[in-house]
Amino acid sequence: MSTAGAPLLEAEGLTLRFGAIPALEEVALSIWPGEVVAIVGESGSGKTTLLRVLSGLVRPERGTVRYHGADGAVRDVHGMAESRRRLLHRTEWGFVHQNPRDGLRMGVSAGGNVGERLMAVGARHYGSIRAEAAAWLRRVEIDPARMDEVPTRFSGGMQQRLQIARTLVTRPRLVFMDEPTGGLDVSVQARLLDMLRGLVADLDLAVLIVTHDIAAARLLAHRMLVMRHGRVVEQGLTDRVLDDPQHPYTQLLVSSVLAA
Repeated sequence: MSTAGAPLLEAEGLTLRFGAIPALEEVALSIWPGEVVAIVGESGSGKTTLLRVLSGLVRPERGTVRYHGADGAVRDVHGMAESRRRLLHRTEWGFVHQNPRDGLRMGVSAGGNVGERLMAVGARHYGSIRAEAAAWLRRVEIDPARMDEVPTRFSGGMQQRLQIARTLVTRPRLVFMDEPTGGLDVSVQARLLDMLRGLVADLDLAVLIVTHDIAAARLLAHRMLVMRHGRVVEQGLTDRVLDDPQHPYTQLLVSSVLAA
């Protein structure tokens, strides 16, 4: 992780309401190259809404999100043209959904899912694309012999690993992850988290991960933000927040995990 230079993404004053319900209230954060930041909280805390605002999928009522691009330009995520934002999602950004069906083309083969992402950044040689897809399937513990099968024939854990391969094959600068272990069996979650930790370190990725799983946040994240009712109530280095929580809500979250 590097904190030299400028952050990849920085947000200030993010505010959004759904009717009378506050989804975000004056949220600010930044993420640096190679840093993993976890956003934790119970359901309804605003953490997924925050991720969608940061990634440009939802526009806030107030506040700004700025991205420092690979070309050196600093851009307002919500001020840029939709075409440029879509290009970012295909190239410099990645998004891992809780439900892998939202991040995969279920009627396209496993190899084709990975290959499409490579083609989006200019790859054209069929043999090279197929070889790279096979290498990434091995990397996420999927037998390359199954690369011509469609994802509907895979288990939920395999589908999630395939979505991760599709997302990371182009080595994006910034990856958004929304509950990547949600809905999986405990043993499958542990295997997936161990794989993710290795990939994030190997690729030196910057990752914003939303999770309700405190143990997952401790394993993956350098820093943590704790959200409640749309506000960040505590933030800091992950071990500090979890070992010495200051806010009563964070204390409750940590104690509930310890008591489980």
